[in-house]
Amino acid sequence: MKYRIAWMKGDGIGPEISDAAIRVLTLLGDIFGINWELNFYEMGDEAKKKLGTALPEETIKGIKSSDLAIKGPVGETAFESIVTLRLILDLYANIRPAKSYKGVPSVKPIDVIIVRENTEDLYKGIEFKINDTVVALKIFSEKGIKRIARIAAMYALNRKKKVTIVHKANVMRITDGFFRDISRQELEKFGINVDEKYVDAMSMALIRNPQDFDVILTPNVYGDILSDEAAQVAGGLGFAASANIGDNYNLFEPVHGSAPDIAGKGIANPYSMFNVILMALEYLYIKKNDVNAQRASEALGKSIESCISKGFLTPDVGGKFKTNDITNYLEQELKAYA
Repeated sequence: MKYRIAWMKGDGIGPEISDAAIRVLTLLGDIFGINWELNFYEMGDEAKKKLGTALPEETIKGIKSSDLAIKGPVGETAFESIVTLRLILDLYANIRPAKSYKGVPSVKPIDVIIVRENTEDLYKGIEFKINDTVVALKIFSEKGIKRIARIAAMYALNRKKKVTIVHKANVMRITDGFFRDISRQELEKFGINVDEKYVDAMSMALIRNPQDFDVILTPNVYGDILSDEAAQVAGGLGFAASANIGDNYNLFEPVHGSAPDIAGKGIANPYSMFNVILMALEYLYIKKNDVNAQRASEALGKSIESCISKGFLTPDVGGKFKTNDITNYLEQELKAYA
């Protein structure tokens, strides 16, 4: 198979960790017979300095004409670029895995995927003031709930076939009750084992018993909070990747920022970008039924775990290795699959 990729390297450490990930992606393509066509576009602070906009029209067109879109972290223009792009492309599903690794201190072992609705809820941003009172609208639509539930089912069917719906329907009986009920109805169509948790209880359970959960389905606001909590349970944002998925387009990115203070020093942690590649490969298998992509994702996942367990880490997580060193070690691990 051949896939066209739109790649935005981003700001700060973005180009460094993007280059590391491109090396790994190229090697995986060679090993597993996947052809990549890489096309590079501008996005973020540097794009705004050079072109006057953080999200050039050429970049939007490039993403729309690609099979995959991958970006590095951006700086101060995140709202102008990535948040705006999510709305333009209707990337309604935010996928955030949280997985602990042997060799990285974590609160407890965890391996979950949080599927967060990405376009509705309070984050619609519809707020107004009436005299001395302010109001924010909490918006859910049946269409929006059904489609995010289908994405949760898509991931659950490739894992443990279990989804936990997070809500607060005991207080917000109409809005959160609607989210819970429509989600459950849609998930049960796929034969998914469904349970549910109040969001406050979920925030405790993710710390106390993270092993009880697999795929977690949440509205926008709850998912924003719980996904960062889950990342910290796993050991921090340095390993965290995410996907923004819609019916027609996608965008894969690391969760962390652009870290301009360490840019150019060669010590940026590349594991988040390696996990971005991992997520993109898993997506190709789920969406396109590409078995070679599945084999590549399994090899990459095992190789990442092996490198981390052997202590190949950057200084931000207690290691002594540089970005290039870790990339070299990961390539050696992957060559065992050739």
